[in-house]
Amino acid sequence: MDADLLNILKEISPEEEILLNGRKLIDQRIYSENHSNSFVIEGEKLLENGCTIQIRPHTRFVHFPKHSHNYVELIYMYYGSTTHIINDTQKIVLKQGDLLFLNQHATHEILPASYDDIAVNFVILPEFFKRGLVMIEQENILRDFLVRTLSGYDSNISYLHFPAKDILPVQNLLENMIWTLFTHKSHTNILNQTTMGLLLMNLSMFSDNISKNIYQSEDENIVFQVLSYIESNYKSGTLSDISKKLQLKDYFISRILKKYTNCNFKELLQDRKLQQASYLLLNTPQSIESIMRQIGYDNSSYFYRIFKQKYGCSPRDYRNLNNIS
Repeated sequence: MDADLLNILKEISPEEEILLNGRKLIDQRIYSENHSNSFVIEGEKLLENGCTIQIRPHTRFVHFPKHSHNYVELIYMYYGSTTHIINDTQKIVLKQGDLLFLNQHATHEILPASYDDIAVNFVILPEFFKRGLVMIEQENILRDFLVRTLSGYDSNISYLHFPAKDILPVQNLLENMIWTLFTHKSHTNILNQTTMGLLLMNLSMFSDNISKNIYQSEDENIVFQVLSYIESNYKSGTLSDISKKLQLKDYFISRILKKYTNCNFKELLQDRKLQQASYLLLNTPQSIESIMRQIGYDNSSYFYRIFKQKYGCSPRDYRNLNNIS
């Protein structure tokens, strides 16, 4: 943790100064033009023109009332702790180093924080994830699932909670993003997009650290365990093998996967194999036959057919079109 950055983040904001001088409620006009009973914080009020990401320290000393967002919010607990109520029922205490992602499906309120409770709010438009992730070389289905969840696309999950204090790469990436965004460094949009992609890739490696809504936690935990299994065993993994590891029936796992990913196990496994084939075609000189065997296929006709279905051309044309010899 950088002491200078902590001191900057601890500074009392003009909004907090008003609260310390006796105001009991937040001024909703800071966050929204909508004056209906439903409090929706609008990204347009917080983001500078043309920006897809912005940060602001969380407003302390006041109960932040129930609200939703028209953007993705990432809360990083830089120091101290804060207490959050998600979807009216789920209470989450963020401790130093924790991350809480909220997509546009979530409702959210925050209990009063003290002077030493420093949370950093990232205001992120969904397209920020898409732009950033195309710069990351290697796809994987777990990372893709995280992105769909955060962006709110076809997702039944409204938030993700990562206890990440002991994951050093995650801490370093977040601190780098805070520095570049808080100090308004110019020409850092691509840097921040790439950093976010790297952050999600690191988080996908530590999927066992993800905490989710209690009501759905059993199902969601199964999804993350299966996706993690595929990530590590895409060459020869089977539904029966992961079913035995989880002590669950094949059909039950298939139903849960379909609900949360719109794909069954076979489709997810095949997609990961083809993602790996794509990566090897573009980043190694290996022959197509060697790559095919490396990802677990021995039938070249079948491999060529499913590759063309996914990428629109043969593996050889795919490599040539991207100017890789």
